Amino acid sequence: MAPTLPTACGSLHLAGRRSPEASLLPPVQSCSSSIGAAGSSPEGALRLRPGEAGSAAPAGMGWGSHARHLALWFVALTAFSGMAHAQSVALAGMLGNKALLVVNGAPPKSVAAGETHMNVKVISTSGDQAVLELNGKRHVLRVGDAPVSVGAGGGAGGGAGKSNRIVLNAGSGGHFMTSGQINGRAVQFMVDTGATSIAMSAADAERTGISYKDGQPVRMSTANGITQGFRVKLNSVRVGDVEVYDVDAVVSPQPMPYMLLGNSFLTRFQMLRENEQMILVRRY
Repeated sequence: MAPTLPTACGSLHLAGRRSPEASLLPPVQSCSSSIGAAGSSPEGALRLRPGEAGSAAPAGMGWGSHARHLALWFVALTAFSGMAHAQSVALAGMLGNKALLVVNGAPPKSVAAGETHMNVKVISTSGDQAVLELNGKRHVLRVGDAPVSVGAGGGAGGGAGKSNRIVLNAGSGGHFMTSGQINGRAVQFMVDTGATSIAMSAADAERTGISYKDGQPVRMSTANGITQGFRVKLNSVRVGDVEVYDVDAVVSPQPMPYMLLGNSFLTRFQMLRENEQMILVRRY
């Protein structure tokens, strides 16, 4: 009788020919050790069934060869699992020697050299830039650069902006905060359904390279009274993997803690609210 090895899915025969009955069984998705499917698995792939013994190797393959084959499958599965989780990292600013990181749209977090936040390690900081380590690779980011994305795309970059859906999670104060880009420059937004358009301070406009003084002068009502602002047209606004073009914005001389993501952007989406999530589905 061939020796067997107990597994989470049943007993694994270490030698012998493939069972005809096992070959007729459909693949069981709930078994984490099942690899391959009928008609599609390469020669020698494992096919295990809960509570049953499956063939571990084709005739002529020794246990040593099969063990190496099994190890390669699990290495491949582990690598695929890691690739499924993409990360987007932006450098929102510097606080002394600490980098102000925005990871996956979460609120900014100050991180010192040598510290790690959400699997992003700060290697060093200098002036307005920081050296970060993501997934074993180092990247140099400057304040205002576009976010670095690492993961599901198989490398680093900003992505293609082809998606039509944005999912935002409410913060501790009930506000929806998200990182984004204006004309390719990293920014931090707060969703404001009461704002007519995207709104930002003059300082933020200068940091993102917007020549707002060439825009249309407008009168704005602020907490300090009536003041003059400027209406401008943004070439592109991006949140997550969704990018839209020719978006109206206003620039205020008053300082603002965040840029407001107003209706000049939001009205291009159908807005759904599910508990603590806001889902934006692009309409045009």
